[in-house]
Amino acid sequence: MTHQIALQFEDGVTRFIDAKATETVADAAYRQGVNLPLDCRDGACGTCKCFAESGRYQMGEYIDDALSEAEARDGFVLTCQMRAQSDCVVRVPASSAVCRTQQASFDAAISRVEQLSPSTISLSLRGEALNKLAFLPGQYVNLQVPGSTATRAYSFSSLPRDGEVSFLIRNVPGGLMSSFLTQLAKAGDAMTLTGPLGSFYLRDIKRPLLLLAGGTGLAPFTAMLEKIAEQGTPHPVHLIYGVTHDADLVEMDKLEAFAARIPGFTFTACVASADSAWPKKGYVTQHLEPTHLHDGEVDIYLCGPPPMVEAVSQFIRERGLQPANFFYEKFAASA
Repeated sequence: MTHQIALQFEDGVTRFIDAKATETVADAAYRQGVNLPLDCRDGACGTCKCFAESGRYQMGEYIDDALSEAEARDGFVLTCQMRAQSDCVVRVPASSAVCRTQQASFDAAISRVEQLSPSTISLSLRGEALNKLAFLPGQYVNLQVPGSTATRAYSFSSLPRDGEVSFLIRNVPGGLMSSFLTQLAKAGDAMTLTGPLGSFYLRDIKRPLLLLAGGTGLAPFTAMLEKIAEQGTPHPVHLIYGVTHDADLVEMDKLEAFAARIPGFTFTACVASADSAWPKKGYVTQHLEPTHLHDGEVDIYLCGPPPMVEAVSQFIRERGLQPANFFYEKFAASA
């Protein structure tokens, strides 16, 4: 039996490998061309110490000087002694370059491009190569703008299905990618993806979740919600989705479908414009209720522009709240 191991390097590159239950993660990585830091292979030096963020595994023999009892309790592992018993996510305290692994590139073609609103474009790509694409829900890739060497970073808005992935892209007037998608793009046009990248992704769900999205920052959450719908969770999940204008609200039917599929999932959408006809007005922070915060026993995920990240951080500080985890991804549009 084999399990999928996501190796998350400190420079943001993620590499997926398959590991047999009978082999160590270090051996599995080496077999697939990833040279994890390693000296002794005997659990004696500690060179291969990493952090197992999620998954089940067994450890072989090692000495306390290489991995203390407290470190083992906290989730640290020696990859030369770690044997996976399920899919795992392992944080590697080294860059991908040091481990001699490069970002993977995938060739695909546009299957669908649609302007959902004046501010948002939906892009779907399909290709045989994408059947080999793996990523953690919430991560992003760099998309090369056809006809140039420039790339733009976009979060996946869906899980891969039959060689197809999707993105929500902010329509930036005069933007290089936006101009291509709104003026030139057509089905069949070739595009190249490089990645996956990023440390913003869905962790094992151990407590209630609060998801905060600003504009096209909704994208990683629809991918996360697909995963949650597949695996289920006994914990409540609440999403607050904020936009500037009524026309900016997109994918509402998708959120309604998730609410029907996922027990315990609820969402709120709000519009900041004073001229809005939407029933819930204001910013995301104005719709954060004490029940969403669970007295700090909550994992908060936030994806939005820098001012939104700062506003939420200030909101948390002012209330003396210490969430169990606070993961966030800032994004800014490229002109």
